[in-house]
Amino acid sequence: MNIIVCIKQVPDPEIPPVKFQIDPEGKKVIPPDGVTPVISVFDERAVEAALKLKDKYKAKVTALTLGPDSAKAVIRHALAMGVDAGVHIQYEAAGELDSFGTAHVLMKAIEKIGDYSLVLCGRQAADWDAGQVGLLIAENLGIPVVTVAKKVDLQDDKLRVESVIQDGYHVMEVSMPALVTVSSEIGLSRLPTGIGIVKAARVKIENLSVEDIGADIPEARCTELIKLYVPVRDIQCQIIEADTVQESAEELAVRLREAKII
Repeated sequence: MNIIVCIKQVPDPEIPPVKFQIDPEGKKVIPPDGVTPVISVFDERAVEAALKLKDKYKAKVTALTLGPDSAKAVIRHALAMGVDAGVHIQYEAAGELDSFGTAHVLMKAIEKIGDYSLVLCGRQAADWDAGQVGLLIAENLGIPVVTVAKKVDLQDDKLRVESVIQDGYHVMEVSMPALVTVSSEIGLSRLPTGIGIVKAARVKIENLSVEDIGADIPEARCTELIKLYVPVRDIQCQIIEADTVQESAEELAVRLREAKII
């Protein structure tokens, strides 16, 4: 059983809010100085799901990422967790791709790797939270997809997936090859061990360009980012002064009616 896990490098979601800055004109997030990007938390859960299958069924797990040279760090992280191999698609402008462009490149990379039984993705990225790439990869590959998984296992020659719904979960069986997006309900990810970190540093990551995998980067985005901004919370407070509690209550009622709250 060969498993490919798609992972992404994102800004550390634990950064102090004061360090989070954007470029409104360029509609981009400005990388904070001194804060190292990390693997997207849902993608890390996808790695954990793959490793659970590896522990149980002796599967081979390959981590796949798209991005600039710094994105190799998330592959090293996955290797330290226990992944067997890593593939890095070098593309400095990966951040400018929308979900459709990203899914196209990852699909071509998966086809290049070949011989896969299962593709795992996080349910959504921890930066833009679109939750589209996994679905689009499956559509492009022409394989079944199950989303928001809390458990992935094998049942005879099929996948048995527990998928989270609003009031619980439902169980689905799907033929392979297939793609599954993994949610945080699958459980905490294992921590890289010291030995794992040492071994990961020795693994040779396969580096490919978009030309190597035959990806045709679209000139135009399929989606348009209209505006990027940091929400401003305008909090106002009015103090009601009166001689008695009854007068205060009456004045409060009048103001609430004026504001059409009551």
